[in-house]
Amino acid sequence: MELFDETLDINATENYELSIQAGPDGFSFSILDTLRNKIVMIRSFDPDDTKYFNAENIRDFISRDDFLTRTYKKVRLLTTSPKFTLVPSALYDPAKKDEYFTFNHRKEKDEVILANKIKDPDAFLIYSVKSSLFDVLKEFYPGIYPLSHLYTIFCHTSHARKETNPNYIHVHIERDYFNLIIFGHYELKLCNTFSYRNISDIMYFVLNAFNKLEIKQNETIYLSGLAEKYDDLSSNLAIYIKNVRFSEVWGNFTFSYVFNDIEKHRYINLFSVFNCE
Repeated sequence: MELFDETLDINATENYELSIQAGPDGFSFSILDTLRNKIVMIRSFDPDDTKYFNAENIRDFISRDDFLTRTYKKVRLLTTSPKFTLVPSALYDPAKKDEYFTFNHRKEKDEVILANKIKDPDAFLIYSVKSSLFDVLKEFYPGIYPLSHLYTIFCHTSHARKETNPNYIHVHIERDYFNLIIFGHYELKLCNTFSYRNISDIMYFVLNAFNKLEIKQNETIYLSGLAEKYDDLSSNLAIYIKNVRFSEVWGNFTFSYVFNDIEKHRYINLFSVFNCE
């Protein structure tokens, strides 16, 4: 998929900001024109249904794309991974980040453990990235520390919760897993990743969380990622949960008119990261 504004100028990238999301289930990037304060381009690639991207695929995408080898005003890198853990800032020791990770996950030989500081909640997000992917990103974008896709989700929920009641429920769908984040009375009650094979799995985990946390069915649930309006997931959730909405991208920027017909919540990480610091 590719969309771009007619004002896009490959020779003006010093005035642009670039966001990239890379992982085994997809590769995409977007460009923000800081002079016009407008997102002017998106390009994305998805693997075949039974395949995944590896580091060499990512290297090929970057090296062959004229825009990705240019100099930008700022570059932000996002990686996707279902494996993460949260550690309160007051308890965090950077020398122990690998140890913290192994409290919940087994570290594989081909993984590197990274950490992002998040503001709301006040914690460190510790997650894994394939070493080969990490090396490719460092090769093309030296000195830029990658961010977890969940870093951007938390950035988004921090803003979105200011406009809602004390409770906030967010479901972000990736290809084989989804993230469920629940705030209750302004405190984080649940943040977890669940693997799924079909819509029934997602329904089970979400409704089970509602039951365990005694969340009323008249609450609002926000969807992002690989969810679409009127698809099976949103339609089935609407049977049990009164208000099912799709997350809206926020930020002090606008979108080119060429984005009018796409569901922006699908690329919420790629767009929202422009306002996450």
